[in-house]
Amino acid sequence: MADPLARLATRAAYAATQLPRMAWYAGHGLLMRRLAAAARERDGAPAPAPASGPVPDQRRLYADMAALLMRDLANVEAGIYPLPADHDGTLPTLIRRSRLFFSDLPEIYERRTRRGTHDVRSQAAHGTLPDYFLQNFHFQSDGWLTEDSADRYDTQVEVLFRGTGNAMRRQALPLLHAHFAGRDQRRLRLLDVGCGTGRFLDFVKQAWPRLPLVGLDLSDAYLRHARRHLARWARLGLVVANAEAIPARSGSFDAVTSIFLMHELPPAVRRKVIGECARVLAPGGVLILIDSLQRGDRPDYEGLLDWFPAHYHEPYYASYVDEDFAAVARSVGLAHRHAEQAFLSKVMLFAKE
Repeated sequence: MADPLARLATRAAYAATQLPRMAWYAGHGLLMRRLAAAARERDGAPAPAPASGPVPDQRRLYADMAALLMRDLANVEAGIYPLPADHDGTLPTLIRRSRLFFSDLPEIYERRTRRGTHDVRSQAAHGTLPDYFLQNFHFQSDGWLTEDSADRYDTQVEVLFRGTGNAMRRQALPLLHAHFAGRDQRRLRLLDVGCGTGRFLDFVKQAWPRLPLVGLDLSDAYLRHARRHLARWARLGLVVANAEAIPARSGSFDAVTSIFLMHELPPAVRRKVIGECARVLAPGGVLILIDSLQRGDRPDYEGLLDWFPAHYHEPYYASYVDEDFAAVARSVGLAHRHAEQAFLSKVMLFAKE
């Protein structure tokens, strides 16, 4: 971007969308923490135990968040993807989702402090969905099974990450950009495994509007939300299916992505899903995973890796942070090509040769 005025305009437009967004979700987090402290004081409940290892202070967290945003902006200026549209919704939609978010907090507080059940299985779901799926991850009510859960999810994610969740998701796009370079996007196919409400698919479409995409998820409710969110796009299919048995031909996709899924799978399931991703990749195709940091990635963040599953319901997170993804990939015919950190997330690239 050689034109200084164009560059200035891009930076101003980026700041005008991303900074208020971060302030909105960081404000939710601040209010959430104050409400939780007031509830603990009311009930005489003990404060959460501190992290057992190093934890970055607020100044460091915000410096690392700023570094992520500068990286996101640099990708825009380099032409890797356009100025992102987060499509968070109108102000009434944001307010409605905030009400859903805050209305769920008392139930979350009860489960966290009273150690109530995390099981949300129902008569209808029992026997049709795997047991590991039928839980209220993050202490969220209804697990992955209801419309309200799907409507709350993105607010919860962005509050947790202080408005940087989408920016972390977008760090998969430079790897796709390199893989797709010089190729006709219309003749390529991408599968997003565990696509949820479709936020990552939206960013892929903003960069490659004619690229055929398939999103796969096990939740009917989340895919209904995704269909509404992605209604503006063509050449996009959404499939309710279990990633342990992807309903696609072997070698039928040029790229497979999975964002924030691996830490919510039991170890054996995680490895089976990666095997399925490898199976449906064409020779020369790539698998891109984005998920949490792992043990040893950032020593000054190690305390957060122990704190997170202790303060949220994340039953498989401890196994995730020690998972050797390079070894898992090798066992299913994928070569580990790249890994990098993006604030609280880790971006990994594997290739099928």
